[in-house]
Amino acid sequence: MLIAFSVTPLGGDDSVGDLVAEAVRVVRESGLPNRTDAMFTTIEGEWDEVMAVVKRAVDVVAAHAPRVSVVLKADVRPGVTDALTGKVARIDARLAEG
Repeated sequence: MLIAFSVTPLGGDDSVGDLVAEAVRVVRESGLPNRTDAMFTTIEGEWDEVMAVVKRAVDVVAAHAPRVSVVLKADVRPGVTDALTGKVARIDARLAEG
């Protein structure tokens, strides 16, 4: 499955970059395939392992902020692997066809 999520600390300092970076660090250290862009971090894996990483990312932010907002989108497709790069590769191939 793919999980795209964002974690935003609320009620703390004006700058959220340091805490967001800590959440991304949790994801990257998980060992699961992942990608971070300007809006979301996407992780690929099995349900329990992906959700555990999301929880750890939220927990690391919650340890320093009185409130945390989480936005989550999931693509649940049992048996599919390499969706994180495969979906993009298929679109790129279609675009290359003209």
